[in-house]
Amino acid sequence: MCHVIVTCRSMLWTLLSIVVAFAELIAFMSPDWLLGSPRTDTSVSREYRPSLGLYSRCLHIGTWGRGVSCGPYASSFGEVASGFWQAAMLFLAAGTLLLGVVACMSIFTLCFQSILKKSIFNICGLLQAIAGLLLMVGLMLYPAGWGSEKVISYCGSEALPFRPALCSLGWAFYAAIGGTLASFLCAVLSAQAEIATSSDKVQEEIEEGKSLICLL
Repeated sequence: MCHVIVTCRSMLWTLLSIVVAFAELIAFMSPDWLLGSPRTDTSVSREYRPSLGLYSRCLHIGTWGRGVSCGPYASSFGEVASGFWQAAMLFLAAGTLLLGVVACMSIFTLCFQSILKKSIFNICGLLQAIAGLLLMVGLMLYPAGWGSEKVISYCGSEALPFRPALCSLGWAFYAAIGGTLASFLCAVLSAQAEIATSSDKVQEEIEEGKSLICLL
């Protein structure tokens, strides 16, 4: 019999797991990792800043189409700006994939708390910790690629690894850092969620024959 168990700690962990997975996915796909050096559009006489992501970029379009055009600058994995960014993408993609898997599994924990007599919460917590480590490695590799020709064209000739020169970090980089830290928090909360769903109060509700158990 399926028992739907909802507690404050388990629901908090589930919601945070989903939010973290989406945050990392959006950050990974965003072109706003680096904001380029200020440039002037003579057609409209105003300053703008192009942005550069892991595999995409945003440029200002003047004259005929005033606005911003965003899209991938690399048509294949081999055209990514540098080898460090290629490695960073692999680690970030692997970490984001794990977080996505856990986000899906977290929804099923409302009905199923164990697999083969092993707690799903503990398994998910371990996966989230591993994902956090993968994301951390990816974020450390990312600034090592700031000396590439692509970054220099956006940030100036003084751009070097770990030194973006005229560029500044965009919101996507900070979102990725926040998601990485939150993944470790989720790993800790998974243990609390497991404790909450296996508490004596929950067992008493199950013994009373209730199929929907909600505890604050």
